[in-house]
Parts: sequence; C-alpha cells; structure tokens
Amino acid sequence: MSATQPRILTRTKLLRPADPRPTDDWTFLVLPKDASSQLPSRGMVTVEGTFNGVPFTATLEPDGQRSHWLRVDGKLSKAAGVGVGDVIALAFAPVPKEPEPEVPADLKTALDAAPKALAVWQDITAVARRDWIQWINSARQAVTRSRRVQNACSMLASGKRRVCCFDLSGVFSKGLKAPEGGVGRKSKV
Repeated sequence: MSATQPRILTRTKLLRPADPRPTDDWTFLVLPKDASSQLPSRGMVTVEGTFNGVPFTATLEPDGQRSHWLRVDGKLSKAAGVGVGDVIALAFAPVPKEPEPEVPADLKTALDAAPKALAVWQDITAVARRDWIQWINSARQAVTRSRRVQNACSMLASGKRRVCCFDLSGVFSKGLKAPEGGVGRKSKV
C-alpha cells in the first residue's frame, strides 16, 4: 500500500447480483459514501489494500449515487473466506500510479487505422485512456459503441485529449451504476 496516501478504513456488505448467470462467480460491494468521499475522483479509481485481511488491487467504479462499487471475483472471496451477506473489512488507498487499461479490440483496430488518433492516444495519460475506454464501454447498444469508437478516433485525431460530455460519476446521466443487489441466502463462496 502506498505510504503517501492515507488508508481508508470501512466495512460493507458483500452482495450478489440480482440476476446472476449460472456461470457467474463474482459478488460485489458498494462503498459507504463516507469512504468513497475520501477518494480523489468520483470516477474510476484504482486502489490497493486489504479485503478482510487479504491483499488486493482493483479498480473501483462509480455507482451513480456519489459513491463507488467493486466487483469481487470468486477467487478473492474464497481467499478471504467470505460469502454473500458477510460484512467485509476494507483498508485501501489509491495507487500511486494508475495502471494501463486494457484496450478493447475494436478500439485498438480503429486506432491502428488512424495514425493521428493513435499518436494522441499514445501521448495521453493512462487515466485519460481509461476514461475514453469507459465512455466506449458504457454504450448499451452495438451501434452506439461502434459510433463512439469512430467518434473517439475522430476527436483524438483532432487533438482532443479528454472525452467531453461524459459524466464519469454517473450521477447526472445514470450511465454508470452498481449492479442491483439480489436477495438470497448467505453462502460461502
């Protein structure tokens, strides 16, 4: 954990998605607003710390309610010995340097075909790249996603370094939110 960032300590309940598929092996948690308010951004923030005493690094996502949520994979839940309905102790801080985001295949293909856009893409920060990717990934329909990939390349080629008109917190557009929590019996993952 970063020595320069103060640790955020909180407790919150582990939830199951309301409509999990049989193959889903993940749960999630929503940070209490007082813990989330200590983060440097209402948008995505990568943190490192402990999840019920187990070290983890993950990217928190905005929940559209001025807080953040975390997708918890089954491996982390199992290592921590927790399941749906358990209250989790978290201690975390933002990472000193945001990691490079994974570029979706459709965006990578489009950038490779647009040298000016690619040059700007390579010159912007990892956080800016992540925001462009988040904007593209938040599209709900394939046609919208395709249009956003094209628009991103056009805007980048014109020198635009940050995506505009995209509410990174989800508060105003409701484009970003935590999954709906489902009811179900408490079970160890």
